[in-house]
Amino acid sequence: MRALWLILLNYGFYIVKSYENLALNKQAWQQNPFPYQPWGADRAVDGLYTDLTAAGGQCVVSDNRQATAEWRVDLGEVLSIHHIFIQYRTENVSWDELNGYTSRFLGYSVYISNSTNKDEGVLCFKDTNYTKATIPNPTNITCITHGRYVIYYNNRTYPPYPAGYSTDGAYNELCELEVYGCPIPGYYGENCSLSCPLKCQEGHCNIIDGTCLGCVDGYQGPHCNNECSAGTYGFECGNLCGNCYNEIQCNHVNGNCQNGCDVGFFGEKCNKECPNGSYGYNCQHNCSIHCQMSGICDRKTGHCHCQLGWKPDTCDSPCLPGWYGPNCAIKCGANCNSCNRFNGTCEFGCKPGWNRFTCQNECSENTYGLDCKQICGNCRNGEQCHHVNGGCPNGCDKGATGVKCDIACHHGSYGYNCEDKCSINCEFPERCDRVTGRCKGECKVGWKGQTCDTKCNGGKYGENCANDCGYCLHKEQCHYIDGTCSNGCNDGYQGIHCKNICSNNTYGSNCSLSCGNCLYVYGEQCHHVTGQCPRGCVSGFQGDFCVEENDQFLPSSEARCQLAAPLYSFISLFCVSVLIIVYLVIRVLRNHLLKCKHKQENEKTGNFSSSKISNIMYTGDNCAYDEVGEVTKNPDYDEL
Repeated sequence: MRALWLILLNYGFYIVKSYENLALNKQAWQQNPFPYQPWGADRAVDGLYTDLTAAGGQCVVSDNRQATAEWRVDLGEVLSIHHIFIQYRTENVSWDELNGYTSRFLGYSVYISNSTNKDEGVLCFKDTNYTKATIPNPTNITCITHGRYVIYYNNRTYPPYPAGYSTDGAYNELCELEVYGCPIPGYYGENCSLSCPLKCQEGHCNIIDGTCLGCVDGYQGPHCNNECSAGTYGFECGNLCGNCYNEIQCNHVNGNCQNGCDVGFFGEKCNKECPNGSYGYNCQHNCSIHCQMSGICDRKTGHCHCQLGWKPDTCDSPCLPGWYGPNCAIKCGANCNSCNRFNGTCEFGCKPGWNRFTCQNECSENTYGLDCKQICGNCRNGEQCHHVNGGCPNGCDKGATGVKCDIACHHGSYGYNCEDKCSINCEFPERCDRVTGRCKGECKVGWKGQTCDTKCNGGKYGENCANDCGYCLHKEQCHYIDGTCSNGCNDGYQGIHCKNICSNNTYGSNCSLSCGNCLYVYGEQCHHVTGQCPRGCVSGFQGDFCVEENDQFLPSSEARCQLAAPLYSFISLFCVSVLIIVYLVIRVLRNHLLKCKHKQENEKTGNFSSSKISNIMYTGDNCAYDEVGEVTKNPDYDEL
């Protein structure tokens, strides 16, 4: 393996043998040096790398466990570089994936810069793909550029790291770093014997083909032999020319306009706009004093917004007749006799129908005529009348008529243009409100509504539709005035208003049906609509209408249940009445018998009592009587 890389090394020297090692014994520096020597930064540029171990003293060794590792060599001046050779520490062991230093070498970068800051230079190489098995050592890195510092860098700052990378820190264990190129600035070629083109920046050109690595100001092209063009100048032709006269190319080196500036600009490079108050070529003209913005105008044309009464575009002339205001942009009103060029006012007033200072606005807010001092009539929906003659274009509002809608409706009419007539059903016919048509007073009997144009309905009739209809047939509306039912009554009702229920034991349609054999109590009758008996049937009849004969004397159990309460009440009253009558009869008979017996005894003894019974007529010895009258109270009996 060692023999192989020596062959490759020799071959590399063969193909680049014409370039010199610019880094040999030059001043070197490293970040985080190992605390003990002899492993300083200069070990990588001493030209010795036969012993690739730390103990051999030919390699740089940085401190352990550091996040970053950086090393650089100062070439002393900016030189043209072709390639860089690197020999990394191997500890004289075969360079393969088993070598412990491959993991430290992985991920390195090489920069060439004109300062010690690598980020201000050119990145020549950065390892992103090598593995422990593929990373070459030693290696040649081609980097065609120029610079003063060659910087080696590695880091272990953002774990996790790619597979195979060392995890204990970053190292710069360089045993040798050689920079090959031309030792004298301004030359190129295999022997560094060819001079770079004269217009190359600082004399630097490509070390192989001599193309410039940047041109001096004002030149461009691979060999910097072309002047800047197309409106550019200066370093790498990266600056744009100013506004030169007629767009002529500026000086290719310093950008000056040799023929002066275009309109609106001044200065050597014509890159400055005209100051306020000036305009034109080289800003040689002054803006008009009539510009609205205190003499400020367009730097190229001199145009500006003019003060009142001055004509655009440069505001040097007054407004033409018929125009006024800023920039003379407003046309005088066609309805005025004369227009002031400054404020546009109509100096002798407006024609009828127009107002404001410029006479360009029609009369509004319900006015018209001369100076808009006349008031519009009652136009429909409050619309504006014609601004000149006051006519209403869409007719009159409610309650008004006439061309100008300024005449109130005559008696008997109302509404828009007085086209509607008051209702004849008003209490005072054809007398109503001229706007709404509302009748003066109430409506005639049988009519309703604000304008009394609706007959009573909804089951109402009469004055103010305040009366309720009766039970007209099929619930029809009764007569809107007198409430009569023109087609008859519903079942169970009678009379012209159908408000009377059937009576005299009748029911049904027109009360034409007679009730059956109902049992009545307290003056009741059958139902006036259905004819049903409210308390059942008399003996011998049955059914809802008591028209069905019953062969049995006794009513059915259901009928008995229906008759029980009233029947029992009747029987009880009857029995009490009979008992009272019997008791009275017995008392009278008993008194009669006693008196007869007493008389017989008196006749035998010849004695008569002083008791007297008046209004008693006796006949014969049987003591019979013809009339019972007032009886003198007997103290021996209670009074009934």
